[in-house]
This record gives sequence, structure tokens and C-alpha cells, in this order.
Amino acid sequence: MLPKQAVASELAAVADEEARDSGGLRAAVSNALVGLKKEFYGKGPTAAKTYFNDDWVFVVFEGGLTRNEETLLKAGEDQLVRQVRLRFQETMTATICGAVEEIVGRRVLTYHSQIMFEPTRIVEMFLLAPLPDGQGT
Repeated sequence: MLPKQAVASELAAVADEEARDSGGLRAAVSNALVGLKKEFYGKGPTAAKTYFNDDWVFVVFEGGLTRNEETLLKAGEDQLVRQVRLRFQETMTATICGAVEEIVGRRVLTYHSQIMFEPTRIVEMFLLAPLPDGQGT
């Protein structure tokens, strides 16, 4: 179980056993970020999948809205929910990027999060620092 205020290295340690191959890396990233969502929102997504494409990492989450967010959406406050979610993600950038960096072993150059509704999907995008010439993908 993760400590109350988990740091990136602790999340990476929890996911380390899964990170033996690219499938394991994808699962480790998904699990670490789901753990962060649960820790800091009080509720995590119902599903998550990570994709690698060259120097990009994309993580797609399904569900995970809090009860107050669901209530605001029913009242037509989509923009407010989006604004608060995105501002919170900006506040969490160092923690989120640190977890990804620890798992994939590369620096995150930039990060962006976006939320969509009906159905609820959150997409987090990470641009990784290029690998030195001649090293993997």
C-alpha cells in the first residue's frame, strides 16, 4: 500500500516488478498514475491504458469523476469541472512527471492533461527527452 503522500520514487518502486518489458512499462505507468489519482482525488479511474509512440507517452483513463464533479456536470457546469481538473493537474505536474520519469527512465520535457465528458475520458500526454543516438525507441 502506498503512503499517504507518495513520492515518485515510491510509486516507481511499487510498479518496478511490472516494468520488465514494454508491456510491463505500460502497466507500470498506468498503475502509478491511477494510484496518484486515487491518492489526490480520493477516487481513481475505472480503467487506464498507456501507449508509447516514439518519444511520446499517452495515458487514457476512463471514469473517476468525484461525486461533486458528477453533480456539477448534471447542472451543466462542464467548463468549471474542466477548469478545476486542469488547474489541479498543473499543480501536480512535478509529481506526475516524476512518476513517469522514474518508470520509463527518461526525462519528461513537457506534459499536458485533458478531460472529455460523455463518456468521461482523461488523456495525459508526456513528451520524453530524446534517447541518445543508437539507443532503442
